[in-house]
Amino acid sequence: MDVNSSNIEEIVKQVLQEMKNGPENKAFDKPAGTISKTGRVAMLTKLEQFEIKEYPIPELGDNDILVKVEGCGICGTDAHEFKRDPFGLIPVALGHEGTGEVVKLGKNVKKDSAGKPLAVGDKVVSCMIFKDNPDITMFDLNKQNVGGADVYGLLPDDDIHLNGWFSDYIVIRGGSTIFNVSELDLDSRILIEPCAVLIHAVERAKTTGILRFNSRVVVQGCGPIGLICIAVLRTMGIENIVAVDGEQKRLEFSKKMGAEGAVNFKEFKGIEALAEGVQNAFGGHLADFAFQCTGSPAGHANIYKFIRNGGGLCELGFFINGGDATINPHFDICAKEITTVGSWVYTLRDYATTFDFLKRAKGIGLPMEELITHKFTLDQINEGFITNLKMEGLKIAVVNV
Repeated sequence: MDVNSSNIEEIVKQVLQEMKNGPENKAFDKPAGTISKTGRVAMLTKLEQFEIKEYPIPELGDNDILVKVEGCGICGTDAHEFKRDPFGLIPVALGHEGTGEVVKLGKNVKKDSAGKPLAVGDKVVSCMIFKDNPDITMFDLNKQNVGGADVYGLLPDDDIHLNGWFSDYIVIRGGSTIFNVSELDLDSRILIEPCAVLIHAVERAKTTGILRFNSRVVVQGCGPIGLICIAVLRTMGIENIVAVDGEQKRLEFSKKMGAEGAVNFKEFKGIEALAEGVQNAFGGHLADFAFQCTGSPAGHANIYKFIRNGGGLCELGFFINGGDATINPHFDICAKEITTVGSWVYTLRDYATTFDFLKRAKGIGLPMEELITHKFTLDQINEGFITNLKMEGLKIAVVNV
């Protein structure tokens, strides 16, 4: 082969072009192993408005980790903050369903929070940030849920700024939890955080002693949380699952995730007719157990009508204050002797268990990756949030790769 200098130059140009992954991005359009001097952050500066800001990459402390962000899901909590700022955090770098690649380690960092070796190039996710709270320790992971700790993506802005996963880089600081999940693909890693919510909810449900292998289970609300709930139940071997929602496309997807029956509440007039519809979907029986995933006070008020005497309920839909629900304690709780548990986010042990759940779900053929219906770049984050608020998809993600 006659290869002259011009040929070589063209070949080199072609190889370099192929090494670029995706659209032009000044933070990522660099040779492997390099770290930018600055990083972009999608900063929520006012209601319904992100601005892309650029900040210097800070010097790392001996216990810190610098992660190049690969992707992050948009959570319902993010949407609430975008729309109403219920936590009073603006200006804030959001994003807590994130994952990325370790590009720099403080000299003291050798292992992740589960004792697994950690090195540059590993794929990671973060969970909670430890504060001086003796009830949150790696020695007893079940003592308290994440509600007692800080979380990246819901931190007040400071002089580091790289505090959320909607960014090019994030600084994971000493005292934080981090897990090496290099064996999981990007879509699975983006789903870890919401899946942990459902691992925790099902573990809470199991404490009632009512949720069993052959239980009839109704899941109300088929957004990402309800759909993942169905998937978790299905990986446990529970097959008799009925989904309840008002969107037919979501109900159809619920069957892909493992539901045997589906009930569209828009087809029924009044709660008594809806309860009868759920009962018919179970072949004339009420549910043994129910998961209420809507975040709607009316949804909570209705759920009791779907449950048999002596049945159980896990309420997990209210991640923020959604308002009061009206129930009749005599008919809804006492006369039926319903056992109720609440669930809010997760513990560290639930987070680690989620990695095995995702492998099991893939093993039995559940299409978890299809939950991510839309992907936007960091520059398109406002569009991504608007798509989420319009409920035009299921899980919306912001990706950098």
